Amino acid sequence: MTAEPVFIDFAMHHETTVHRYASDILARLEADAAEIIARYPSPRSALLPLLHLVQSEDGYVTPTGIGFCADQLSLTPAEVTAVSTFYSMYRRRETGDYLVGVCTNTLCAVMGGDEILADLSEYLGVEAGGTTADGTITLEHIECNAACDYAPVVMVNWEFFDNQTPRSGRELVDALRGGEQVTPTRGAPLCTFRETARFLAGFADTRAGASDAAVPGDATLAGLRIAREQGMETPAPEASGDASGPDDQRAAAESVADKPAPAPGTTAPPTSGSSETAPDSPVADGPKHPVGDSPEDKEA
Repeated sequence: MTAEPVFIDFAMHHETTVHRYASDILARLEADAAEIIARYPSPRSALLPLLHLVQSEDGYVTPTGIGFCADQLSLTPAEVTAVSTFYSMYRRRETGDYLVGVCTNTLCAVMGGDEILADLSEYLGVEAGGTTADGTITLEHIECNAACDYAPVVMVNWEFFDNQTPRSGRELVDALRGGEQVTPTRGAPLCTFRETARFLAGFADTRAGASDAAVPGDATLAGLRIAREQGMETPAPEASGDASGPDDQRAAAESVADKPAPAPGTTAPPTSGSSETAPDSPVADGPKHPVGDSPEDKEA
C-alpha cells in the first residue's frame, strides 16, 4: 500500500511570480536603500531597516518587498523571509493607517486589557488581526511593551496610550477615524503606520516637536524616588561577592579550553530493585574480579 502525500496549509500563500516595483518607485527605494546600507560595515546588517523601508512603501512586507531586500543585500528571498517572519513588528498582512495594539499580557490583562480588546473588537466590527473597511484601523492584541507601571496600555503605531479603559479606547479610535491629530501619553504626535515604518528604517522625523524627549511619569520613577528616600545605593563592583576580575575569569576559561571531556565510567549504576542492588545478591558486594582482570576478559 502506497502512502498518500500529506500537505499542511499554514495560511501563508506566496506567489511564485516575482514582481518588482515600478521603475519610479524602484529608483526612489534604491536611493534610500543605498543610504541605509552605507551605515553598516557589512551590507547584510542593513536587513532590518530595509524591511522597515519596504513596509513603509507597501504597509506590510510583501513578496515584492522581500525580493527588493534580497536583491539589495545579495541574499535569497528565503533568507529575507526567515527574518521578516521572526519579528512581530514586520507585518504579513495589509495594515491600516493606525495599528491599534491592546496589551493582553498578564498585568495589562488583569487590569482590564482583555476587556478593552473585546470591547474594541465589537465596536469596530473586526477581530484581532483585522482591519476596518475604511482602512483606518488595524486591531491587534500585543505582548508586553514594558509599560506595566501604566497598565492597561494601548499602543498606536508603537506609541503609548497609558491607563486605558474601554471608554477611552473607543474615544481614541473615534479620533483616529475622524482625522484628528492625536498625541500619545508619551512621545511624538501620531503619524500613519507607513510614516512610522520609514522612521524605524532610520530616516529622521522632521515634524515639529517629534524629537522632544518624553518625560517619565511618577509611576515610572516611584522606585527611584523610594530608593533615594531610603538612601539606597547599588553596591560597588568589588563588594558584589565576586572577587575575580576579568583576568582571573579569562585564565579560568583558558584552563579548561580545548580539554577533552572525562571518559565515561566503565560500569553503569545499577538499576534500583535489580539483582545488582538486592541485599542477598551474590554481586551486591561488587565483582569478584576487577574489570579487565577476569579470566573471560583476558581470553577476550
